[in-house]
Amino acid sequence: MTVRIGDSLPPRDVPSVDAEKMKTMAALLSDSNPIHWDAEAVRAAGLGDRPVNQGPSNMAYVLDMVSSWAGGYDRLRRVRLRFTGNVFAGDHVRASGTVADVRREDGETVTECDVRLDVVGGGTVLSGTATVAGEPAEPTEPAEPVDPAE
Repeated sequence: MTVRIGDSLPPRDVPSVDAEKMKTMAALLSDSNPIHWDAEAVRAAGLGDRPVNQGPSNMAYVLDMVSSWAGGYDRLRRVRLRFTGNVFAGDHVRASGTVADVRREDGETVTECDVRLDVVGGGTVLSGTATVAGEPAEPTEPAEPVDPAE
């Protein structure tokens, strides 16, 4: 597949971030912060009334989108991400990206992508860059998003 600067990566949607899966992720990550499962703790922290998704889960939505486009996680060479907001239980999030640079390095194609995670109807909550080595996979119908809690 020919990749050009300005090409869009197929977006990945998570129509509703699941509060129950946040509890599972908190246990898996040994994350004892109650804002990930206790609405009262969220209110006490002044963050509203819905549990807050873990940062690693938000990163996983973006990494899943990039690796699906690239042809596998093994193609990811570098990821730099900045957290700029929160994702709450029930939010609809969309990971997206754009090709920013394509070059040859040591005999292989290297693609730099600008990536982001947005709350649909809200703002950007994560942004950064991803570097992919090798030729990206042919576009296919997007698979169901991988839920990091499963």
